[in-house]
Amino acid sequence: MSQFIPFILVSGLVSFTSTPLVRRLAQRVNFVDNPQARKLHLTPMPMLGGLAIYLGLMASVVLTQQQSSYTKLLGIVLGATVMTLVGLWDDRTELSPALKMLGQLVAAAIVIATGTHTQLFGIRALDYALTAFWIIGIVNAMNFQDNMDGLAAGLATVASGFFFILAVLEGLIIEAGLAAALLGASIGFLYYNFSPASLFMGDAGSMLLGFTLAVLGVNLKFARPLAVTWMIPIIILGVPIFDTTLVVISRLRRGIHVYQGGKDHTSHRLVSVLGMSSARSVMSLYLAAGALGLLAIMLRDATVLQARLILVGLAAAFVGALVYLEVKFSRGATSPQPTD
Repeated sequence: MSQFIPFILVSGLVSFTSTPLVRRLAQRVNFVDNPQARKLHLTPMPMLGGLAIYLGLMASVVLTQQQSSYTKLLGIVLGATVMTLVGLWDDRTELSPALKMLGQLVAAAIVIATGTHTQLFGIRALDYALTAFWIIGIVNAMNFQDNMDGLAAGLATVASGFFFILAVLEGLIIEAGLAAALLGASIGFLYYNFSPASLFMGDAGSMLLGFTLAVLGVNLKFARPLAVTWMIPIIILGVPIFDTTLVVISRLRRGIHVYQGGKDHTSHRLVSVLGMSSARSVMSLYLAAGALGLLAIMLRDATVLQARLILVGLAAAFVGALVYLEVKFSRGATSPQPTD
C-alpha cells in the first residue's frame, strides 16, 4: 500500500495549491455563480473548483501510467477530460439536459471502447449498455450531491478511499493508483469547499468525480464469485444512489421536472425533517457512506448466503428510509426552490 502514497500526495498537493489559483482566475473572468432566490449562497461564488480537482487527478495519473495498461488508462484520461469540459461548458452556459447527457454518453463510450466495461452478462452489447447506464447514472448522482458545502467532495473522498483499499487488497494496480489519485484530489479540494465554502466545484467537478468513481466501480475485480461481489460498488456509492432515487421519485410524484432542482435532497431533508444543521447533515452522510464502505469490505469475504442476506437487509433499509423521508418531507413540503 505504501507504494501508492506518492499518488495521494501528488494529487492532493496539486489540487490544494491550484484551488486558490483557479479561484482567482474564476473571479477575474467572472466565472462565478451569482446569488439568486433559488440559491443558498448570498455572494458570488467562483465555480472553477472542478478544474483544480482535474489538475490534481491528472498529475497523479502520470504516476499510474508507469505501472498499468496504457490503452485503458488513456481511455479513462480522455473520458475524464471530456466530462470535465462538458461540465465547464454547462457551468458557463447551462446546457440543455439532452446535450449534457450526450456529453456524458461520449465520455462513457470512450472508456468502453478502450476496455472499461462490465462482464456481468457475458454478452458484449448488454455489458456495454449496462456500463454506459452505470457511468451516466453515477455521474448524475454525484452531480446531485453538489447541493451543500463539502458534500460531493466529502462523499467522493470516502468512496475513493474504500475503492483504494479494495483495489490494494485485490492487487489491482491501475485501480489502486486511480483511486489514490482521486482520494488526494478530493481531499485537497475539500479543504476549501467544506462549510463555509470559498468556491464551488460546479458541474465540472461533480461530473468528474462521478465519472471517476463509476469507472473505479466497473474496473474493480475480485477473486470471489461475481454472485457475491457484484453489489460492492453499488454499496460503496449507496449514499448518492439513495439520494438520486429519492429525489427522482419525489419529483416525479409531485409533477416536478427531475432536472429542475430543489431543496429536496437527502441533505436538505435531514435539516428540515430531523432538525440538523447543514454541517451535521453533511457529516451524517459522510458517516453513512463510511458505514456502507465498511460493509462492502466485509462483503468481500462473505458467502453467497450471507451476501444475499446483506442485500435483503440493505434493500429493506433503503426502502424504509426512502418512504420515511418522503412522507415526512411531503407533510411539511412547500413549493420547490431549485438549488442544483
